[in-house]
Amino acid sequence: MRKTWLFILFTCPFLAIAQPDSTAEEDYSQYDNLDFADVGAKRFCTSKVLDLSPQKLISIGYDFQGPYQLQEDGGSKTDFDYSHGERLQLNLPVVSRNNIIIQAGLNYAAQRYAGSADTNAVLGRNLLDKGLTTLGLNLTIFKPLNEKNFMLFQGSSDLNGDYNFGNFLSPSYLKYSAALVYGWKKHERLMYGFGVSRTYRVGEMNYIPVFLYNYTAPNRKWGAEVLFPARAHYRRTFSSRSLLLLGYELEGQSYRMTSDSIYSYINRGANPAGTTPMNNPELRRGELRIRAVYEKSLKNFIWISAQVGFRYNYSFNVDEVPSGDFFRGFFGTQTYGMENVLGNTFYSMISINLVSP
Repeated sequence: MRKTWLFILFTCPFLAIAQPDSTAEEDYSQYDNLDFADVGAKRFCTSKVLDLSPQKLISIGYDFQGPYQLQEDGGSKTDFDYSHGERLQLNLPVVSRNNIIIQAGLNYAAQRYAGSADTNAVLGRNLLDKGLTTLGLNLTIFKPLNEKNFMLFQGSSDLNGDYNFGNFLSPSYLKYSAALVYGWKKHERLMYGFGVSRTYRVGEMNYIPVFLYNYTAPNRKWGAEVLFPARAHYRRTFSSRSLLLLGYELEGQSYRMTSDSIYSYINRGANPAGTTPMNNPELRRGELRIRAVYEKSLKNFIWISAQVGFRYNYSFNVDEVPSGDFFRGFFGTQTYGMENVLGNTFYSMISINLVSP
């Protein structure tokens, strides 16, 4: 209909010149039922607030951690000079409409270790030899319900372990995570929501409540980006092409350990009677990263992200899992097969990113 009106407006001057004058009045009542196509259409809220840090479609990064020590159950020690690894993330739109947004992604993270270990440090030696690898797929669905309310779903499946692409891990060890949030979009500077998550961020499977909060101040100089408890950041915006984030993020997974040399102390007395091989050992790795992140546009939609911070160990224990995964939660009393102490250290990470317009 807009095209019809444009055609009429465009041709009227030419029709007035080409046709003879007439004193007959036009019957305007014939246009009473005409309307623009979008009038009355249902409106939906968007998935972002103003000045939110740019969403990364493609990210290639490198993570580096300084020296620290691993003390294993039983007293054996491993001194890591450093650990490092590459990271790759893809988050590509599959469906992008005003009433639904669906994104599919892939993530890869490697952690390699350098240092020296005691003869009996079975976990430390295994990490020095094989390292840790994560390869996963993820799905994000943003479903606006109207102009004020929305639902957000995130799901992922990850294959974590001491493997590489030459010695791949069986897909039967996949770990599944998911989160569902119901939220409110108050205005273009504020959205928040509440939900529940099934996660491995603390190293083992857990069910926890989540809180989403994205806010930008009226002066658009600062804001907050929160998905508690997974991460929370204060945002300082310098311009549309640069910003600083201060806060923390929880990282972690449960890793299938394939080495035959991983052992568990069965007896917990002062003098353990001995060791026996574990069945399906899994490393429960969870850490808190307190960090500062500076992000800047290099050119157009190509951004660089540099972060420095302190990596605090939350969990680095090994479970014996005889028949698949199990739920311990925060209050479970199941003992670990191997209780370890991992030292804390400083870390840095840099990445090049292609961000969403």
